[in-house]
Amino acid sequence: MKVKVVIIGCTHAGTSAAQQILKTHPATEVTIYERHDNISFLSCGISLYLGGTVKSLDDMFYATPQDLAQLGAHIYTQHDVYQLDVGKKQLLVENLITGRKFVDHYDKLVLATGSVPVIPPLQGVSLPNVLICKDYADATRIAASAQVKKHIAIIGGGYIGVELAESYSNTAHQVTLINGLHPLLSHYVDTDFAAQIATDLAAHGVELKLNETALKFDSDAQHVYIQTNKAEYQADLAVVCVGFRPQTDLVAGQLTLNQDGSLHVDRYMRTSDPAVFAAGDAVAVHYNPTQSDAYTPLATNAVRQGLLVGMNIFRSTLADIGTQATSALHLYGKTLASTGLTLARAQKHGFDAAVAKLTDNYRPEFMPTTTPIDMRLVYDRATHRILGGQLYSQYDIAQSANLLSVCIQNKNTIEQLAFVDMLFSPYYDRPLNYLNQLALTAVEQEATAKP
Repeated sequence: MKVKVVIIGCTHAGTSAAQQILKTHPATEVTIYERHDNISFLSCGISLYLGGTVKSLDDMFYATPQDLAQLGAHIYTQHDVYQLDVGKKQLLVENLITGRKFVDHYDKLVLATGSVPVIPPLQGVSLPNVLICKDYADATRIAASAQVKKHIAIIGGGYIGVELAESYSNTAHQVTLINGLHPLLSHYVDTDFAAQIATDLAAHGVELKLNETALKFDSDAQHVYIQTNKAEYQADLAVVCVGFRPQTDLVAGQLTLNQDGSLHVDRYMRTSDPAVFAAGDAVAVHYNPTQSDAYTPLATNAVRQGLLVGMNIFRSTLADIGTQATSALHLYGKTLASTGLTLARAQKHGFDAAVAKLTDNYRPEFMPTTTPIDMRLVYDRATHRILGGQLYSQYDIAQSANLLSVCIQNKNTIEQLAFVDMLFSPYYDRPLNYLNQLALTAVEQEATAKP
């Protein structure tokens, strides 16, 4: 008898899980329910499309419902699972096109319900000239509005807000970026890097309203009016992107959730019910810098977790090794990359943390050109273990953040990074790679600090 696996949600985690299950267990009966009419949309491509780097939003899909059907899945788009009974292994489904409702059952369930945008409880947030940025439908509305709207107000200074500000400022729009209590990109960088990013945004015409909290929206046919705790601003369009929350309402009271509403899973992606697995933005990751659950909604995490579900759903085969939440941002020709904890977050988590700072050219000055890299290394003073890193440069340092991620993963110390073997060629770096030098700065800083 075939085992029936039902997957709820099919963006990154759901797509990855389905592909892996059908690859390794092709006899499995896989049924997928997805609310939207598409799967696998890379929302990180929205700003690339708005800025003209990517010519079509349709290029942001890396799989289609037909692809999964060809693998053997029964996939139902525009179907909403509106009720779930874990004890009975039963779900209630609605066809969003016809309105027909029906019951389905599973032997094993994969929750890949993802996240939803945090929508502040603000008056007017649903007005016509106020948009949310999350999925393909949002992207098409934002792109259409960008053709006729000149002045764009962006609410939120995370990755999406900063990326949208750059894209709009590069396409002859007037841009106002309103950010609340925390510095720009505060989840990823410390305040000095946040200040540099603010300087670069301002240099390209973005009007920054920092340390201001949006309180309400008003709108007429042409404009939107944003009232903050300090002033009122007029724009043609407001885009709200203040973060995401896990979409776990279906299983509230049935499965173990963290305080932030995210699902807790073990290292094999199992929930508190052994027949239910979960992956993606609905799930907390095992965050290696703190060795605890953390809500980190990134596509990379979702894809990896989906693969692990597919590998472990019938037998515990491969354990999750956790994440450092490594990420990167392209901003006006510069690369910002980060991994692990910022200094502020490390101290908040109770570490006796310090940061080493270094700005240095990536290769020798005798070469025809070279480029400075601004670097930060966060570490635990008690153990010298590396906790995080941040890099910002016109030189592409994205892969260096990946190396720092491995260091955190492996619990390496600043001394180990200082002397780890790296290649030398004047084309690429100095006899001591810039990451070696950054770690040496930390080692010397600690030696100087000792009595």
